[in-house]
Amino acid sequence: MFVLPTKAIRVVAKEVASLLDGQTRPHLIHASKGLEQDTHKRISVIIQEEIPTEKYDSLVVLSGPSHAEEVAKKDITTITAASENEEDAGYVQKLFMNPYFRVYRNTDVIGVELGAALKNIIAVGAGALHGLGYGDNAKAALMTRGLAEISRLGIAFGADPMTFFGLSGVGDLIVTGTSRHSRNWRAGDLIGKGQDLDEVLKNMGMVVEGVATTKAAYELAQEKGIEMPITEAIYKVLYEKVDVKKAIEELMLREGKAEQSSQNVEKGSQSI
Repeated sequence: MFVLPTKAIRVVAKEVASLLDGQTRPHLIHASKGLEQDTHKRISVIIQEEIPTEKYDSLVVLSGPSHAEEVAKKDITTITAASENEEDAGYVQKLFMNPYFRVYRNTDVIGVELGAALKNIIAVGAGALHGLGYGDNAKAALMTRGLAEISRLGIAFGADPMTFFGLSGVGDLIVTGTSRHSRNWRAGDLIGKGQDLDEVLKNMGMVVEGVATTKAAYELAQEKGIEMPITEAIYKVLYEKVDVKKAIEELMLREGKAEQSSQNVEKGSQSI
């Protein structure tokens, strides 16, 4: 199992590859949530690049709304096991199913991984709104339109739109964007209260994936011409030191649009 910060995935995968002899072919499972800096690649892609396919039996993504603090207390939790091969997803499903931890199967690896990574960006924004003192209306607006951005990027790279209405989409967004258990939410909360990003990361004591993912997603959206105004606003706050309130005002005063866009999105022609 790879349960690591995104920045450590490639180097650890290389080390794992050197230990596998091709005789005992393990099942590989990853439960990390992010995009690689510079390359913008998903975690399963990184693992596949570093570990030859003849050295392992399957690669499955385990993802969904699950705070470790609550799982450890045997609180009710449901997540997704995703693989292009449904039988492989089913194998992992059986491994983890128990009375308090339910696992569903999914074959949309792209959607599951992107939903898991991109919701961290929105969680940072949700925390910032709380830190500024905004109420439930603002948080609902952010999470709803944030989900629209996540879906827009995912669909452009071939994800199934329905995945974003499931556990790895709206489910993970809710749990990460509303809870003090979320390090991304807590980081945003402190930024909203006026703390500097470097100070927040220094004192957090854990990796805040949403900060690095914001940069990767922003660069990817710019490169591919995908409209992600909330992600862009959070990027400007984190990396260009734009005042949070100014970023919010700019978002609110954008040109009026229809909620549902009829614009066609090219599917399946890109690789991420």
